[in-house]
Order: sequence, then C-alpha cells, then structure tokens
Amino acid sequence: MPLVHFGSLGLQVCIDGFSPISTMPIQQLPSDAPFTPEQLQSLNSVFSTASSEQVFYLRGFLSGVASVGGVTAGASAPVAAASAATPLTILFGSESGNAEGLADRLKAQASKAGFKVKVVDMADQKIEQLDKIENLLILVSTWGEGDPPGRAEDFFEKFASDVAPKMSKTRFSICALGDSAYADFCEMGKIADNRLIELGAERIYNRVDCDVDFDAPYQAWADGVIGKLKEICKPAAGGAPVAMAPAAVAAPVYGKSNPFPAPLLNKVNLNGTGSAKETIHAEISLEGSGLTYEAGDALAVVAENAADLVEAFLKAAKLEGRENVAFGDELSVPFEQVLRTKLDLRTVTKLVLKKYAKASANDDLLEKVEDKKWVDDYSWGRDWADVVADYPTHGMGAGEFLTILRPLSPRLYSIASSIAAHPDEVHLTVGTVRYEAHGRAKKGVCSTYIADLWNEGETAGVYFHHNKNFKLPADKSLPVIMVGPGTGIAPFRAFVEERAATEATGKNWLIFGDQHYSTDFLYQTEWQEHLKNGVLTKLDVAFSRDQPEKIYVQDRIREQGKEIWEWLDRGAYFYVCGDATRMAKDVHQALITLISEYGKMDVKEATAYVKQMQKDRRYGRDVY
Repeated sequence: MPLVHFGSLGLQVCIDGFSPISTMPIQQLPSDAPFTPEQLQSLNSVFSTASSEQVFYLRGFLSGVASVGGVTAGASAPVAAASAATPLTILFGSESGNAEGLADRLKAQASKAGFKVKVVDMADQKIEQLDKIENLLILVSTWGEGDPPGRAEDFFEKFASDVAPKMSKTRFSICALGDSAYADFCEMGKIADNRLIELGAERIYNRVDCDVDFDAPYQAWADGVIGKLKEICKPAAGGAPVAMAPAAVAAPVYGKSNPFPAPLLNKVNLNGTGSAKETIHAEISLEGSGLTYEAGDALAVVAENAADLVEAFLKAAKLEGRENVAFGDELSVPFEQVLRTKLDLRTVTKLVLKKYAKASANDDLLEKVEDKKWVDDYSWGRDWADVVADYPTHGMGAGEFLTILRPLSPRLYSIASSIAAHPDEVHLTVGTVRYEAHGRAKKGVCSTYIADLWNEGETAGVYFHHNKNFKLPADKSLPVIMVGPGTGIAPFRAFVEERAATEATGKNWLIFGDQHYSTDFLYQTEWQEHLKNGVLTKLDVAFSRDQPEKIYVQDRIREQGKEIWEWLDRGAYFYVCGDATRMAKDVHQALITLISEYGKMDVKEATAYVKQMQKDRRYGRDVY
C-alpha cells in the first residue's frame, strides 16, 4: 500500500485513502524545513492546534495532491495534466455540517481518481449556471419535516421554478442524508433527483438515501459513482507518489470511527428543588486525546440502553439474552450485550415497523404501517418493547432482530464550553427525558445514560462534530444576539466564554427562557458575573410559568424589535438554539416581522434579508 511521508510533520498519508491516519498531534516543522520563516510560523500555528477532523482533511487533501500531481522530495510538484483533468462539481446543502463534511471527503477521493474537483455550497450556486456543469454530484440533507437546510432554501426555491435551465448535458448522482424517524425521510434528495430528470439531466448512478448511520452507505455510493464516472470520462491519470522521510510512530487518532474514552470529571443538576425539569451540567476530560473543538461545535456521546429497557424487550420477545449471535467482526456475542450497546430499542419508525411486520409475518401490522397518521399516532411514546408486546414475534430468533432494528447511534449535544476557558475539557448541558407512556416509565437513551449511568471517573466514548454554519464572527468587533431557551443555552455559554477569552470587543446580547426564575435559570450566577464584568452587554429573560400569561423568547424578541434591528443593521450575527418544532419557527417569524417593521421593508424584502443573513452565516440555527 503506497504511502507518502511528510517528514517531521508526523503525518502519514495513505494514497489509496482507506488506512487510518498516522500521528496525532502533528509535530512542529524544523527550522531547516524548505519554507520561509513566515510560512514556518503559519504552518506550525496550524499544526499545533489541528483537530482529528482537520488531520483527516489534510490527509485527503495531500492524498489528492500526491495522486494527481505526484510528489517528489526536494522539488516543486506541479499538478500533472491539470489542464486536461475532467471537471467535476460537488454541490452540497448542509444544516449541521454532515453533508459539507462528506463533500470534503468526496473531493479528496475524486481528486485522487484524477478529476478536477470544485466543491460548491448550494447557497453560493447560481441556478442560471447549472447547465454549464457537465458532471454533478450532490450531497444534501433534509432538515425537520421535509425542509431544505436553511442556507439552501433559496437554491431549492429557484431550482423548482422556471429560472432553472435545461440540463441535457449534465450527468449526475445524489447522496441524500436524513433520519428515518421523520416521515419525509431524505425528501430534499428525492426532490433534487426528480427535478434534475425533469430538466433533462442524465442520472448515471442511483441515488442513495442515508439514515443517521450514514458512513457505510455514503462510502458505497462514493466508490460506485466515482467508478462510474471514471468509466465514462476517463479522467487524467495521477502520477506515482515518491516516499519521503519515515514518519513518526503512529498514535491513536480519535473520531467517529474511533471515539475517545473520555472520563467524566463532574456532573451536577442545574435545576433547583421543585423544578419539573432535570438539567445536567457535565464536565468531561479530553486530556491525552489530542482533540480540540470550537465554540458552536457539538459533542457526540456513545451511550448504552438502560438495563430495564433491554429486560422489557427480551421479555416481550420471549428471549433470554444469553443467545449468541454474530455481530460485526464478532462471531459469537451474547444477544443481551448487542441489545445494550448496539441496537436502537427506543425509536419506532415506519421503515423499521414495516421490516418487523414482514419478518414476523404480521399482515395486520403490515397494512397499518401504510397509513402515515396511524404510524405517527402509534409510535408516539412507544419503544420496541411496546411494539413486540403489541404485535408478538411468533417465534422470531435473536438473530433476526439484527437485520430489523436500527443501529444505536451516538447522540449529539451542543457544546457548552470554550476550550480557551477550560483547557482539556468539554462541557455539556443535557436535559434528561423521563415520562410515563403506555403503562411503563420511559426515558431518553443518552440523556439518562449521562444522568444515571455515566459516573464520575468512568469513561464513555466521545467525538466531535464540527459545524461551520454555527460559528462566532471572525471579526471580533461585530455584535452577536443569542436566543437560547432551556438547554438551548448551551452553545451560548461557550460563545460568551470564547468572546471573553479572546477579548472580543463586540457587544453580546443573550435572550434566555425557561419555566421558572427560581428553579430554572440555568447558569444564573455566571450570567450575572458576565454582566458585571461587561462581557455580556444585555440579558433578557422569559420565564413562561411565572405569571398567568405565558411569555416566551419570541415575545421578548418582538418587544425588543427596534433595538434588535439596530444591532442587525450594524452587522450583528443572530443565533438560535433549541426546539425546532415550535420555538425556532416562532423566532424565525418574529425576526422577519421586526426586520420588516423597523427596517421599513415589505415581508418579501424582509424574508430575502433573512435568507441573505443565512447565506452570509450571520443567522445561525442549532435546532433539534
């Protein structure tokens, strides 16, 4: 397997793109490296803080450079036959960063295959120029109930209109990202697929619809579609890489495929006595991981199912749990262990219900799952112990469930800390989910795993999920407005800590809401201290249950509309974090209304203003 070694960088690039990355963290370049002093300073600054995901990106980028242009020691390495390389456009629409991250991975793989690759955000793509693209690969996520990512709304609106040109000279394929827990699974990928056919484009490889566990289906699609494009286009061949000095001994690189076993340092319930809520503040150690993050990123936690849920499922399925099954690379593992650590027993979806109905030969259930309303009503509050109890298996074995149930996916939480304020640590703000439904006590998988099962000093697997769409402005003099009710406060604790640590001069305005002032004012003393020292310029709160009429953050936004517009008119960034179902939509509408009123625009102009804010990343949403 050919490798390119970049000397004392400590970075080992695998040219075929499948072996793991080598050393982490990257070492400093020596003073005799063939760079100017200014270049050395810049490169060493990057290498000293590179995250595992950034190392992965460097790996792919250098792999592409090596394979397309050839790398020779001690000499410049022009890209071989770059002018003759076949052009390929990768178009992405991303809400939380998944599609964008995969677009970067696809670029590295396609560059290695000899294509001249251009990656474009849907927010930046001019619809009128789509017909100029010969080879088009699209990665797009579906957000909420069948909606496009915020920054891609304008693209899809124009794409569906008469503005879109005929695309008879375009070859394409689509990788759609979604969550089968939602009815309109991968809807935006399906819409794009159908529209391209309507416009006359040629689908050269079938669309793949990826669920939350998207790595394997994405990679199968990427391998297949690039192989197909190579057959059709015969891109320029890459030069053979030449090995340089040996790299350092490989160290573990932590990420999604290899979560870091992070010790829990401390956890505390932020809510006061008598609150209807339980919100856990968790402090987690990153010491020795080589991992870092930015304010606005998320942390994935690899959780386990609670023992009582596993027991209820086994009882309903009339299984013992001691049955040995083959799972992954393990040929014989107890079924109970697989249920506890690998399979999703909580989420009931139409797709999995249909698979179960077929496997259990239940015609009644098979007929019912075709009714969307029935599925929505039935799945609410139920887990797989309920389903199997309601619709018995008729003797299904343990192994059959492995092909039916969804994988137990890590849960993502908005990070509630700045690494500049808490070196080697990451903090979370987690609302625990507990309720009674259908005769049993129910609870959220990961929230109660953190609250009940992850004890101080013990480890759990974690990795970071980076989101370019939810970041503080690079210009530290610009003001920011942050709207975060409940646990939506998490990233804004990180933002304010980051603004303090970097001595940002821009004003900071926080709008927070919850049920009661006395029991639910999360991080109250910290906000008061930030107000006192001037880091936080303005704080507005909305405690919905402290008066007869309910008051929410969107009400505060309407009340403060004039001043919010003044901040926006001066270039302020506007952020929202929390509930996507109602709060985020209400805040979005309140934002359009105030811009229309105080910016003296009609609704159409105000809506366009908000869309432009999204394109410019001045309006960030971290909603769930």
